[in-house]
Amino acid sequence: MYFIKVAFLPAAFILVTQFSRTSLAAKPLKAVPATITVTFPQGTSTPSEVCGECHKAMYREYAFGFGGDSHARETAASPSGKRGITHPSNVSSMVTAHSLASADPFPRHASDVEAEGTSCNVCHFPEAFNLPDLNVSEIHRPKAQSREAENAGLTCASCHLTPDGKIRGPYSLRAPHENYPDASMKTSVMCAYCHSLGKKVTGKQTQTFLEWRDDFLRQGLGTQNCQDCHMPRTNRKLAEEYSVPDRVAARHLWTGGRSLQRLQSALNLVTVQPDKGFSKFEFHVINIGAGHSVPTGSNRRAVYLQAEVLNSKGKIVARNSWMFAPWYGSRPDDKAFLEEDRKLPDAKFAIQADAQGPHENIIRAGEERILAWSPTLKPGKYTVKSRLVYDLNRYNDKAKTGDQTLFKTTSLSILVK
Repeated sequence: MYFIKVAFLPAAFILVTQFSRTSLAAKPLKAVPATITVTFPQGTSTPSEVCGECHKAMYREYAFGFGGDSHARETAASPSGKRGITHPSNVSSMVTAHSLASADPFPRHASDVEAEGTSCNVCHFPEAFNLPDLNVSEIHRPKAQSREAENAGLTCASCHLTPDGKIRGPYSLRAPHENYPDASMKTSVMCAYCHSLGKKVTGKQTQTFLEWRDDFLRQGLGTQNCQDCHMPRTNRKLAEEYSVPDRVAARHLWTGGRSLQRLQSALNLVTVQPDKGFSKFEFHVINIGAGHSVPTGSNRRAVYLQAEVLNSKGKIVARNSWMFAPWYGSRPDDKAFLEEDRKLPDAKFAIQADAQGPHENIIRAGEERILAWSPTLKPGKYTVKSRLVYDLNRYNDKAKTGDQTLFKTTSLSILVK
C-alpha cells in the first residue's frame, strides 16, 4: 500500500510520503482509463500529493530529493537569525528548493516589498501560464495566485498545468487527465518566467535564463538546456501502477546551489606564481561547467575566494578575500548610493546590498576571471592556500557559516627571494 500524509507546519506546506515495504512490481498493473477522470479545480493550488498518488517516483524526488545531493540548511533572513528557513524533523534534509518554496521568507520583487516582505507569490505561487518564446526581449512576471491560495506553495501544477486546465508534458499519451504534449517543456523556456526578470543586465540578480540564452547558447558555448544539468534523466514508468512502457523522464531534483556536485562542476580554481621568486600571485577562477553566471539568481547568493599564505612553520602571515555576487539593481552595489537608497520604496533591500560596498561581479558562462595579489613577504618558503566557498545569504553575520559550502581548494608551494 502507498500512503501519503500531509503535515501543515507554520513555515510551509510540507508534503510527506511514506512507502510500505510491498514492492510495486508485485502488484497487478492497471490499464490507463479510457476517459478523463482527473481534473484540477484548484488550479496551481492543487497539492503535489495529488499528483504523487500516480507519479510516485517523481513526487518522491520533488518532496524529498531522492537521488540528488542537495542538502537544505537552515538559512537566516537577517544577522539576528530571525525569520529564517528551518526544516522540521519529518522533512528530508535533501528536500528540493521547489518543494520548500513557500518556506522562503525573503522578498523577491517590488510587490513583495510593498507587502513588507510577507509574500513571495510572484514566482513561488504562480497561476498557470503559457511558455514564452525563446527570443523574447523581456521577461515579465507570471500572474500571482491570490493570498488565500499561497499555502499550496510551488506545486507540480505550477509548472505542468496549462491555463486551459490540461497537463503539460513532453509526450503525447493517454492519461486520466487531459494531456497537452509540449516539446518546449524540455527546454530552458520552461524556467524563464521564474528564473529571470526584465531585460538582460549583465551582473544583475534574477537573470539566469537570460544569462543562459545570451552568454551560453548564443555564444556557442553549448546547446544544453537547464534540464540537462538540473534534472538528469532516467528511464522509468511515469505512473508506476499503470500498464505503461518505460519512458525517458527527467528527475525532479533541480540540484543547484545546495548541491556540492553542481558547485564543483561549475567553477574551477587555479593558483599561480607568475614571476618566480616574487611575492605576487594570480588566482584564476574559471566558469568551466555552468551554463549561466556563478553565482546566479538572488543577490543574496555569493561565492568567496579566500586566500592565505603560510610560512614554513605553518603560521598564517597574510590573508585576502574576494566576494562574487549579483548586484541588487541595474548597477554595481556601492556605498556611494546609500543616501539615494533611502528614498526608494525598497530602501531596506537596496541599502543592504550597497552597504557591503563594491565587490567582484558574477563570473559569466565560459569566463576566466584573474585576480592578482601581492602581499609583503620576507624571503623564504611559503604555501599559498586558496578556496572557494558558496554562501546562500551573504548578508548573514559572517560568523554564521551553516549556510556556506566549501567546494574547491588549492595549495601552492612557493619560494620568495
